[in-house]
Amino acid sequence: MTDTAAHPADAVPARSRSRSFFRIANGFWKGASAGRAWLLTIVVLAFAFAQIGAQVGINSWNRLFFDALESKDMGAVITAIGLLPVLLAAASLTMSGLVVSRMLLQVRWREWVTERLAGWWIADQRYYRLGFLATEHKAPEFRIAEDVRIATEPLVEFAIGLLSAAVTALTFAAILWTVAGSITFEIAGSTFFIPAYMAIAAVLYAVIASLAAYYVGRALVGKVSTKNEMEAQFRAEMTRLRENAESIALIKGDADERSSVIASYGQVVAAWLAVVRRQGFLALVLNTNGALFPVVPLLLATPKFLSGELTLGGVMQVAAAFSAVQAALVWFVDNFVRLSEWYASVVRVDELSETLEELDIGTIMEDDQQISLEESDDDAIQIENLSLAHRNGRVVIEDASIRIEPGEKVLIAGESGTGKSTLIRALAGLWPWGSGRIAFPRGVRYAFLPQKPYMPRGTLKDLMLYPDGDVAVDDDVVRAAMERCGLGYMVKRLHEEDDWDRVLSGGERQRIAFCRLLIQKPAIIVMDEATAALDEGSQDSLLSLLEDELAASTVISVGHRPGLEEFHGRKITLTRRPAGARVTSAPIRHSLWRVVRSAGRRSA
Repeated sequence: MTDTAAHPADAVPARSRSRSFFRIANGFWKGASAGRAWLLTIVVLAFAFAQIGAQVGINSWNRLFFDALESKDMGAVITAIGLLPVLLAAASLTMSGLVVSRMLLQVRWREWVTERLAGWWIADQRYYRLGFLATEHKAPEFRIAEDVRIATEPLVEFAIGLLSAAVTALTFAAILWTVAGSITFEIAGSTFFIPAYMAIAAVLYAVIASLAAYYVGRALVGKVSTKNEMEAQFRAEMTRLRENAESIALIKGDADERSSVIASYGQVVAAWLAVVRRQGFLALVLNTNGALFPVVPLLLATPKFLSGELTLGGVMQVAAAFSAVQAALVWFVDNFVRLSEWYASVVRVDELSETLEELDIGTIMEDDQQISLEESDDDAIQIENLSLAHRNGRVVIEDASIRIEPGEKVLIAGESGTGKSTLIRALAGLWPWGSGRIAFPRGVRYAFLPQKPYMPRGTLKDLMLYPDGDVAVDDDVVRAAMERCGLGYMVKRLHEEDDWDRVLSGGERQRIAFCRLLIQKPAIIVMDEATAALDEGSQDSLLSLLEDELAASTVISVGHRPGLEEFHGRKITLTRRPAGARVTSAPIRHSLWRVVRSAGRRSA
C-alpha cells in the first residue's frame, strides 16, 4: 500500500467527501428498506407542502381581516375571525405532522446507516484489525454513534428546509407579483416602470443580506472545525486520564496531568473564543437584517397605499409575503453554522468507511498473498510455510512449519518483539498479513485466552458462561469451577449484576477465564500470557488444570513466567533474525520431582 492509501483523509479531496457519504447513505432508499424509506419521504413532503399551504392561507387571511377592519364591515370581521381557528388548526396539524414524520425518517435513516457501518466495523474482526491499519483514526465507535447522528439527522431538516424555502420563495413571490403589481414613478422628468417591483425588491434584499452574512461568516466554517477538533482532543485527554488512573496515581503524576488537561482545555477555550468573535460579527449582520426586513416592505408599499392602489389588507398581505420570501432566500445564511457542523461529521463518517473499505481491499489483495485458514485432514494442528508480516511489510516470522498433535501442550517462547503474540493472532484468524497455511481439526471447539479477558455486562454467571450465555448450565457446575479456580469467595454473588469490567482485578479476570475452560472444556486452548496477573502459586494451581480436568485438550500458550515449562511438553522458540524470526522446536525435560507429582495426580 502507498502512503496515500494509508491515509484516506489526505487522499480524497474535501469537496468529494459529501458525495462519498451519500453513496453509503443513499442505500436506505434502495433494496429491502426502500418501501419504508420512500413512504416516510412522501409523507414528509406531503406535510411540508401542506404547511406551506397553511401559510398561504394565513397570508390571505391577513388581507381579508385588515380589509374588513379598514371598511368597518362587522360581518366580514366576524367571518375572518371564524376562519382563524380553522387556519390555526390546519397550521398546527401540518406542523405537528411534519415534525413527527421528519423525526421518524431521521430515526429510521440513522438506524439503517448505523446498522451498515457498525456491522461492517464489527464483522470479521475489523474492529480489531483497524487498530493496526489506521491508528490515526481514534474512537471509531464515536464516529458511528455520534457522527452518524449528526451526519443524518440534520440533513433531513436541511433537505426539508431547502425545499420549503424554494417553494415558499416562489409561492410568496407570486403573491407579491399579483397583489403589489408594478410601480411607476418619475425622477427628474423621466418616468420609470418596474414590473413586479415588490418581488424584485424581496429578491434583491435577500441577496444583499445573504452576501453580507456570507462575507462576514465564511471564516466560521474553519473555526468551527478547529473548535470541534480541540473538543475531541480534550475528550481524549480526559479519557486517557481515566483509563490510566491507577498508574498515574501510583507515580504521583497528578500535577503533570493537571497541567496537561488545563493546557488542552486552554486550546478549547481559544478555539471557542475565535468562534465567538466571528459569530459576533455574523450576529451583528443578522440582527440588523432582522430589525430591517419587517420595515422595508411597509416602506415599499407605502406609495401604493397612499395612492389608493393598495388597501390596508393588501399592505399587510404584501408585508407578510415579503418577509416570507426574504426568510426563505436567506435560509442558507441562517443555517451556516449547522451546515459546517454537519459537514465536519460527514467527513469523519466517510473517513471511517473509506478506511474499512481499504482494510478489506488490503486484506484480499495485498501482494496477492494471504494466510490460508483451512481444516486439517486429521486431528492435528498444522502450520505450513507460515510467514507473518506487519502491516508496513516488515517480516516478523519467516517460513514456519509446525505440527501439534491432539492433547499436546506447547509453549511458545522467545525474546520480546519476535512475533509470539502475532503468531497467536494468526492462529485466531485475526492476522491476515502474511502467507502460508494454518489448519485446525474439523468440528472441534476452540478457546482463546488473552492476557486481559473480556468481561461482558450481566450477572457473574453470565461472565462464567461467556460466550455461551444462552446455554443452560447448572449453578452447581459453575460453583464447582469457581471453587477450583480460587473464586469460591464470589460464589454468593453468582446471580448479581455489577460493572464487572471495573470491579474485577486482573487476577480475578484470569481466574474467570479458566473457569470458562472448566465449564466449556474446549478441544483446543490458545493462551497469550493468560496467567501474567497471578502469583506463581496461583499460576501453578490453574495450569495444573491442563494436566487434570483438561488433559485431553490441545494447548498452545505464550508466556515468560518461571515455571510455565513444567506444564508443557514441548517448547517452540522464536529466534530473532533480520529476515524474520526463525522457529525451532524441542521437547521440554521435566524434573524428576515434576514427573512423579504429575504421575501421582493422574493416578489419583
